[in-house]
Amino acid sequence: METQDWKANAKNILKSELARKGVDYETLATKLKELGIEENYNSINTKINRGSFTFQFFLQCMKAIGVNEIRIN
Repeated sequence: METQDWKANAKNILKSELARKGVDYETLATKLKELGIEENYNSINTKINRGSFTFQFFLQCMKAIGVNEIRIN
């Protein structure tokens, strides 16, 4: 799998989980702030659409939106 494929896969998994939970980027920023993580709409939008966010950011997002399990094909 090429680098771009990995980035696209990461981005798609995160976007899918956000959509499944009905969470937009503004709401995600609020939920992250509740966990003590300072992010804003623009930083979230840039990270996710670029697809090159850290695994730490991914885990923070999953915790913030209440996802406990991820399936990776």
